[in-house]
Amino acid sequence: MILEDKKKAFIQLGLFLKQFTAQPYKTNSTVLHNNDFFFEFSYLIDRLHDSNSWFKRNQLEFTFQSWSEALTSENLAKWLQAYDLKEEPLKTVGLILAGNIPMVGFHDVLSVLLSGNKALIKLSSNDTLLIPFILKYVATVEPRFANRYQITKEKLENFDAVIATGSDNTARYFEYYFGKYPNIIRKNRNSVAVLNGQESKEDMLALGEDVFRYFGLGCRNVSKLFVPRGYVFDPFFEGLFVFKDVLDDDKYTNNYDYNKAVFLMSNFNLLDNGFFTIKEDTSYASPISSAFYEYYDSLDEVQEKLTNDADKIQCVVSNNLVKDSIPFGSTQNPELWDYADNVDTMEFLLSL
Repeated sequence: MILEDKKKAFIQLGLFLKQFTAQPYKTNSTVLHNNDFFFEFSYLIDRLHDSNSWFKRNQLEFTFQSWSEALTSENLAKWLQAYDLKEEPLKTVGLILAGNIPMVGFHDVLSVLLSGNKALIKLSSNDTLLIPFILKYVATVEPRFANRYQITKEKLENFDAVIATGSDNTARYFEYYFGKYPNIIRKNRNSVAVLNGQESKEDMLALGEDVFRYFGLGCRNVSKLFVPRGYVFDPFFEGLFVFKDVLDDDKYTNNYDYNKAVFLMSNFNLLDNGFFTIKEDTSYASPISSAFYEYYDSLDEVQEKLTNDADKIQCVVSNNLVKDSIPFGSTQNPELWDYADNVDTMEFLLSL
């Protein structure tokens, strides 16, 4: 299969998903196979919250918007121009996907299929419906993809390489079982913000998006703040205030109440706005409904810490205060070429 045919199928997927970015959902007559898939996908969206109560409709629509913007002819061309994709390795790549946020493992699936390999997919129990449906759509647009992927509930067997995503704990098992194969094994990572007290109101609103999108469940959600000594947190909390409706979600509220109680029983000093807590802590992984913060005396000190802890960090947001940081509000809109853990998945797949 030539690259252009593969790209056309995923461009159609982007157009298909664009129909589901805001209600009421409206059909686009130019989208292929809408008669077969539009209403079925609408029904699936209604069911997703029952399968995973974190998958709220507005979060799903954000996911579809992000992917519809990513899967364009221009973005695919920009991403893939760096690689030689004339030959197809046709190796079978085992994919163990995460499920903490909707479609979080889809980039790996996309990379395997565009690289000319075959995907042997083990879904997370938290996200079992979306990716199978989307692959069914892609294989209807381009039938030659039908034998390029397989979804299994069984132990992975008969594969040539593995990409596995999990926690630090599961990564040890992945390394034990898959260490003899070419592999990418991803562990826990978190994202951080570096502030200096000169951020605008708009910056703080955008940072709120980085904190609260997907209820903070993603590795690209900001869970740690670096602030100058003496920093006043009022602007930060003011930026978060527009997200107070998270308390309408019972699961989030239960986490907030529980984690706050645990912190208080441990006699930690907390700052609390009624739906989100922050506490001083050198760790990166804060519980849902909370963030940690750490004071700094110089930005050089922060840069050194971020460099030393690079294997724990997914992305950094700031107003260009530290190297390789990205703008506030952009953590959940990665480009196709923004690889998880900064490991070039496509290069790995083409080397098989």
